[in-house]
Amino acid sequence: MINPYAGTDDAEVAIAAVRAGADVVRAMYGQRLTRVDKGGGDFATAADLAAEQAILDVIRARRSDDAVLGEEGGQQGAADSVRQWLVDPLCGTFNYAAGNMLVAVNVALRDGAAAVADPFSGEIFFTDGRTAGVRHDGVDAPLTPTPATQLVDVNLDPPYPNAPGFRAVDLLAHPGFVARFRPRVVSTTLALTWVAVGRRAAYVTDGGDLSESVHFAAGIAVCRASGCLVTGIDGAPIGAEGRGLVVAADADTHSQLMSLIHN
Repeated sequence: MINPYAGTDDAEVAIAAVRAGADVVRAMYGQRLTRVDKGGGDFATAADLAAEQAILDVIRARRSDDAVLGEEGGQQGAADSVRQWLVDPLCGTFNYAAGNMLVAVNVALRDGAAAVADPFSGEIFFTDGRTAGVRHDGVDAPLTPTPATQLVDVNLDPPYPNAPGFRAVDLLAHPGFVARFRPRVVSTTLALTWVAVGRRAAYVTDGGDLSESVHFAAGIAVCRASGCLVTGIDGAPIGAEGRGLVVAADADTHSQLMSLIHN
């Protein structure tokens, strides 16, 4: 039977890449890992580095002419290449290093296919740029966003470029927010895919232009293809002039969040 969610060959490359990274992340979980200081209190672990290498091996084997921007390895190939893969091998390093399994592996082809893997559930959320699905145990299913849970994930990690005009922590304390929604904080972009699959009503984070961020690009692509409403915190399309990110399961949820943010 033809799989309607398998998409293009690029989608399968993205899926294979995140699966390779997820295998490494899962295998190294719970070990004493070497840390590499990245400054500002941030760090990478040996698992980040090994997972990125596994992902690069897949991309190089199947798309040898493409450029790659990796969270740990930086730019490889021309930065202005028509085809560039954005790689975040372990989103949630702080969680992972603390023995928490809330992490993701993100791979996105700029303006194209993308995949996000949950190394511990075994789920892979993916898109070919048009349709979106989730693969688990070899079976694909479509993604269906819904606000039914009323759970909104809010990222509290710095920096806060839009303060004092907008601070995520103020949103959590807003009477209108707690009357309508239930806040959650998982500190990984895995939460973006949870909006696409219906486990979250929305996701909110501060920031600048996140459209080509290695941390966010794959999740944004999956959410868009699933039918989520994706904008900046100002309601404008994300892009070069973007401000943060709001991903909502439907227009009503998005409208309510915009009202709360603006107030």
